[in-house]
Amino acid sequence: MCVVKRTNTTQVCSLMVIGITCRFLGCPRIGVVRHSAHLFTSSNMAKSKFEYVRNFETDDTCLRNCYIVVRLDGRNFHRFAAQHNFTKPNDNRALGLMSRSAHSVMEELEDITIAYGQSDEFSFVFKRTSNWFKRRASKLMTHISSQFSSSYVFYWKEFFEDQPLLYPPSFDGRVVLYPTNHNLRDYLSWRQADCHINNLYNTAFWTLIQRGGLNTVQAEDRLKGTLAADKNEILFSEFDINYNNESAVHRKGTTLIWEKREETVIKRMKPPGEEEKDVPVTSIKRKVQAYHCDIIGDQFWEEHPDVLENDS
Repeated sequence: MCVVKRTNTTQVCSLMVIGITCRFLGCPRIGVVRHSAHLFTSSNMAKSKFEYVRNFETDDTCLRNCYIVVRLDGRNFHRFAAQHNFTKPNDNRALGLMSRSAHSVMEELEDITIAYGQSDEFSFVFKRTSNWFKRRASKLMTHISSQFSSSYVFYWKEFFEDQPLLYPPSFDGRVVLYPTNHNLRDYLSWRQADCHINNLYNTAFWTLIQRGGLNTVQAEDRLKGTLAADKNEILFSEFDINYNNESAVHRKGTTLIWEKREETVIKRMKPPGEEEKDVPVTSIKRKVQAYHCDIIGDQFWEEHPDVLENDS
């Protein structure tokens, strides 16, 4: 920092460098070398008079011993799906892209013990003992949202080869805490029940349009007030469709969990005292595995006891 003072006869220049005052540029020596107490060190900067603004931050630390659930939902995805020519009632490319993006999130944040997705939403469950980002809700939600959104764009071409991405998609998020295994299972059951209700309606709705010749208003009137049994009957009696035979990924959604798998690779090795040869090497690796099955009943949880932590 250079400070210039004007006197009657002389200009005095002072350069502050590493706590020392020196004279330069031909200026006369009018002082001695001394340490400066006014330098902006990192400590001083951190304790500046502006630091009080940190007090305006809200403490959003998630309660301990609770599962942290971050749920993402596509924003304006009805319009997004229409403009990108998604197949109705279900587009396997879009569902595959959602799962691939969720897979990317789980690989980035290994404390996510299970994730469940359907349509344009995905829920990510952090284990109760997780301390990622010091359990700050805003940090968890924004990191997952950004990782998921960027992955959706990054992997778009793998699933939509002939359909260009016309504009960036966006996802909003929320954070909810669940203290017990029972609460968490009820949450995931609620999301899977929602998947079934929506998919059954959409399957009946678009079948009436695509195969029944109705327009959207007529299809809505036909299904107004109907129960699940009524929709199943319409599909079976009029279009010979057994809803139970529809793809499980459409009816059940996608569940992602971590699983340990054995992997065997062939490596070229030279054992002591022997000639070089191919040797099979087996290792245990942790990978994300996808399931399209019922998670409302007990069977899934009995087969994967490591997903949930003990309530005690």
